[in-house]
Amino acid sequence: MLGGAAGHGEPVFVVVSGLPGTGKTAVAHELAVRCGWVQVSIDQIEDALLGAGLPRSRTTGIAAYEAARAVAEQNLALGRSVVVDAVNDSEPARATWRMVARRGITPVFVLLELGDEAEHRRRLAARQRGLAHVAEPTWDQVTARAAAYEPWPEGDYLRVDAARPVTEIGTELLRLLGLP
Repeated sequence: MLGGAAGHGEPVFVVVSGLPGTGKTAVAHELAVRCGWVQVSIDQIEDALLGAGLPRSRTTGIAAYEAARAVAEQNLALGRSVVVDAVNDSEPARATWRMVARRGITPVFVLLELGDEAEHRRRLAARQRGLAHVAEPTWDQVTARAAAYEPWPEGDYLRVDAARPVTEIGTELLRLLGLP
């Protein structure tokens, strides 16, 4: 069991991370539906901020993370478990979620990895998320992001093979969290 909250009636806070196209939103959705958790997606929030007229910039991306953190904190304070999906490719991004731990709930980081390049490309090409202002990245953009992805400290996350079906990943994560 991770995070110390599972099985004690306390809310659980899971942050699903990884490159675009690895299945973060699908896994977060699976957990939210199966467990009744609140799902928070960085891309949905960034899309809304861009739609409201904020410029496409690093600052707007940071604002999306901060807005998601506020939503997560509010729901956790109400006793609701939360699952966030975000790339989390840098330590400052991950620190956003660790700030929540100061409020008494430690995030469980999950890193989805998809080693099969053909499958990763297929998923990326097939995505239709309905976002009006956040464009789908190209394969070249994903590989550039992978090259710049800051390594995770050992023991700070659960590494999960994203090549498996989403339901199987969800079952594995719930088992690791000590939940039914």
